[in-house]
Amino acid sequence: MLEDTRTIVSTCWLNDHLNGPDIRVVDGSWYLPDAGRDVKAEYAACHIPGAMFFDIDRVADLDSPLPHMAPAPGQFAAQMEKLGIGGTHRVVAYDSAGVFSAARVWWLFRLAGHEAVAVLDGGLKKWIADGFTTAQSNPVNQQCSMPVRQQADLVRTMEQVDRYRKDGDVQIVDARPAARFAGVSPEPRAGLRSGHIPGSLNLPYTKLLNPDGTFKPRNQLKHELVAAGVSLDRPVVTTCGSGVTAAMVNLALEIMGHRDHALYDGSWAEWGAFGPEVAPGES
Repeated sequence: MLEDTRTIVSTCWLNDHLNGPDIRVVDGSWYLPDAGRDVKAEYAACHIPGAMFFDIDRVADLDSPLPHMAPAPGQFAAQMEKLGIGGTHRVVAYDSAGVFSAARVWWLFRLAGHEAVAVLDGGLKKWIADGFTTAQSNPVNQQCSMPVRQQADLVRTMEQVDRYRKDGDVQIVDARPAARFAGVSPEPRAGLRSGHIPGSLNLPYTKLLNPDGTFKPRNQLKHELVAAGVSLDRPVVTTCGSGVTAAMVNLALEIMGHRDHALYDGSWAEWGAFGPEVAPGES
């Protein structure tokens, strides 16, 4: 079982610390638009006691035409202060899928310079399977101060990724399913070309998980990374459909002790629409 309060914690750990005054829990559940899920209604019906709902589509740059791009530092601080999350709090993020969108929440906190954040291994499904209680009531937390020290080295632009794929100095790792990476399965968002960034590697995010939705142990994570062609001694930029499952690869790298990694926030939502070139070809 992985256990590291910088990256990932178990349901037992969270249950033991749930009532600590410095703990804040957030439900960061999110699904693709075609999934037909109402995550806010699901949160209202069942969540971990004390958890606040972290809306990935609202804790975002609402002026961007791209989905849930990272917000400006001041926007992030204001949103977290409304949730009662401050600079002295230890944050645990979870989602209802297992480990999925919670990794995006983890990355957003890290981007803001808040390192006291971890993902709940197995998420709400494992919490319930392990027999821990759930709630329906919405918690009320006192507003507090959230200082933000934006970590610009954790995010990349399309222009930077275009340069990386040409010079080959930085590995580009795509977390989308293999069929979407290969361009044989359509994108869930309309208007996007099929394929991948030329020169990128494919590591479908599902390969990082056990059947129960928990993260694989470190030796198996290393195997999956290496099998995908990732060199753990070289820098990595992750990508996916819209910057959500890419964060799962960043989380895996962090668990492995790899620190030189960043996330292409626009991901395929941007590259598939505006990118200079796609592989295996235009469609």
